[in-house]
Amino acid sequence: LNSKQKRAYEIVGFIGLIELGFAQIKDELEADCEARMDSAGWDAAKKDSKRAIELNNGRAAQMGILALMVHEKLDNNPYIINSLLGAPVDFNAGF
Repeated sequence: LNSKQKRAYEIVGFIGLIELGFAQIKDELEADCEARMDSAGWDAAKKDSKRAIELNNGRAAQMGILALMVHEKLDNNPYIINSLLGAPVDFNAGF
């Protein structure tokens, strides 16, 4: 295995460990969230609305990360805001 493959296996393994850890507490976490929403006095419609809002925020965050990744691949500059403000950064200098 080369170093890139080893790194990929490390990343996949780390994410797998996180997923296993979350699987252990998932039911407890869901029950806690449900209890907090009930204690706040939210009805089923408000809970569904908040869940939909959170889901859409997650999707928007994923699209933002995807846009940053695409932009970095286009010109190898992940810091688009620096370029827009006139202070570009040579991100991969020395690699």
